[in-house]
Amino acid sequence: MKKTISVRIGKGSISHNNRKFVAKNVDEKRVKDNMVLCNVDLKKTYDDLFGAALAEYNSKQKRKDRRIENYLNHIENGKQEKPFYELIFQIGNKDDTPCGTHDAEVAAEILREYYYEFLERNLHIRVFNAVIHLDEATPHLHVDFVPFATGQSRGLSTRNSLSKALEQQGFLAKTNLETPAKQWTDFEKQRLSEVMRKRGIEWEQLGTHNEHLSVLDFKKQEREKEVKKLDGEIGNKELILEWRQQAVTEAEAIIDTIDAEYQEKSSAIERLNSEISEKENSKAKVEKLFSPKNRLSSASVFTRS
Repeated sequence: MKKTISVRIGKGSISHNNRKFVAKNVDEKRVKDNMVLCNVDLKKTYDDLFGAALAEYNSKQKRKDRRIENYLNHIENGKQEKPFYELIFQIGNKDDTPCGTHDAEVAAEILREYYYEFLERNLHIRVFNAVIHLDEATPHLHVDFVPFATGQSRGLSTRNSLSKALEQQGFLAKTNLETPAKQWTDFEKQRLSEVMRKRGIEWEQLGTHNEHLSVLDFKKQEREKEVKKLDGEIGNKELILEWRQQAVTEAEAIIDTIDAEYQEKSSAIERLNSEISEKENSKAKVEKLFSPKNRLSSASVFTRS
């Protein structure tokens, strides 16, 4: 028996995955059949993952405007990373593996077994929500996760970064098409196919020949040469961006040093001003004591005596 494997990136709707609302393509009678594998609050996940690193980062910031009060909000309001990511795994399709059949039950068991292997294998991926849906056309697994990279020299020592997390798992960028994310998803397809094989199901790989390529795959293949030509230009721009980011980091360090020196010198000036003021007051008292008026007053006292 052969079946296809589909791994795609989803939008990541936790309320949809957990059936807080029911879409039109969902059979409400079969919602109870869904398999909830993990359900942890996203905020708690961020506190567990980044709480210590955030406290350490903030303790080193001399300027209040550089401190991060809430890391989840910081990521949500930023542009570089997403608060969380989602992968959707599916075996077969609605024609050969429809929900409610024996094939669908086997597919669900395979997805469940694969999920626990996924957790053991991906040490820089923190899953906080996972569910196998059996109330739609075909069984499929939603995995919602937060990627985290450790030992970082910039920003938090442990921070949200999909590319860095995957690099720490051994998936290094090669070309624009062979990104760490693509290498990772391809690798996970292979691992899922191995679990399927134990159940006597072979992976039917579509798109291995030109005549089987989808329109989208064909267009990607046709544009591959054009993309490769741009690799050099993009690489140069990325290098320039890296230099600029390094320059910004160095500038911020210089500003911090100047701020510290300014505070130190301001304190010294305040102390000096205070000493000058005290000396001026003392001088004024002495001058007043020895002023001509005081001397005459003292002399008249002695004359009367």
